[in-house]
Amino acid sequence: MPNPDAYIALISSLPGSERLFVAKQPPLSRLRLDRRLTALTPEDARVLKVLEHALNWGDYEIGVTDAQAIGRCNEALHDISQPTLRKILIERMDLRTVVAALRLRKQGVSPPAGSFGMGRWVRHIPANWNDPSFRLEGPMPWIKEAQQLLDAADPLGLERLLLSVSHKQLKRHAARHYFDFEAVVIYVLIWNIFDRWAQSNAQDAAIRFEHLAQQAMANVAKIDFEGANT
Repeated sequence: MPNPDAYIALISSLPGSERLFVAKQPPLSRLRLDRRLTALTPEDARVLKVLEHALNWGDYEIGVTDAQAIGRCNEALHDISQPTLRKILIERMDLRTVVAALRLRKQGVSPPAGSFGMGRWVRHIPANWNDPSFRLEGPMPWIKEAQQLLDAADPLGLERLLLSVSHKQLKRHAARHYFDFEAVVIYVLIWNIFDRWAQSNAQDAAIRFEHLAQQAMANVAKIDFEGANT
């Protein structure tokens, strides 16, 4: 059981950041962040590691297969009990699945048979393959802009858009958590976004998204998300 006072002290010790895309680097180094995270209980530290390991592309081997990537996310989902953290993971998987689908469709790939990728829209996307936004304009209003950036061959612009979407999702969750474990996790995930942008450049972005297209989650087993939104 975490000590509430310890987590209040931890959160209070974490510096705020400038606006995303304005800051040239995260508000503190990863080394200093990790030192502060030693205040987490062993179990909370384990959950944070599991979630980061599933979300950070840098933690995947360059030749990772679809089955391996989905397996890791599936294990993480079943290993995380906190509803907010489960939602964060599912939202990120939704985003990655949609981007992979947009890229494949742009390359002229036919609608995948059965399910596609991982997340809540694995069957919805193939069923609406020919709709410009896969009929997801409501839950994902950024899809149209993502498509425009793909058409313009602007991988860095696309990365900026996706980081911005992820950042907004995390800030929305942060509004419901202040001095608890979830607040710590959200801070770390936002730190990762700032760090990712600080290291971004057009060439690397192009390589990452080309790899994403080649390794897109097509014709793979659907993750069971039953109860994930409870």
